[in-house]
Amino acid sequence: MANVMILTPEGRQKLVDELKWREGERHDEIVEAIREARAQGDLSENAEYDAAKEDQSQNESRINEIRHILATARVAEDSNDLEVSIGCTVELEDAKGKKTSFTIVGTTETDSLAHKISNESPAGATLIGRATGDKVSFSTPSGKVREYTITSIRRQ
Repeated sequence: MANVMILTPEGRQKLVDELKWREGERHDEIVEAIREARAQGDLSENAEYDAAKEDQSQNESRINEIRHILATARVAEDSNDLEVSIGCTVELEDAKGKKTSFTIVGTTETDSLAHKISNESPAGATLIGRATGDKVSFSTPSGKVREYTITSIRRQ
């Protein structure tokens, strides 16, 4: 069985908003660009027409991708307030007192610069289901083992 994609409510809303934009405003922009390029005459050597048609193809591909994600993905629901789940921000502290935090998200929402980690990553998978006060350890991509204590869990 294939893995089910999981989205946070915010991630789902971002996809809904992008779909609305692509089906509306973006679609209209591309149609207008194609209309203007056709008005220039010969389409066989019309770079503007080719570019607009490529934009149209890419836009339609993304629309289909978003529709598929929205149709098949599961939105993470709030679970026990004491446990880490998708959509939670988890604060961690290492043995030296250094604090860090991560927000657990579905794979399509991962953003390392914003400290959003996938529930399928080594850290994310280790944190899911854990509670405040639990000690956790996981390997970083470089192979280094990190050990932390969960100091707080917040819902988004």
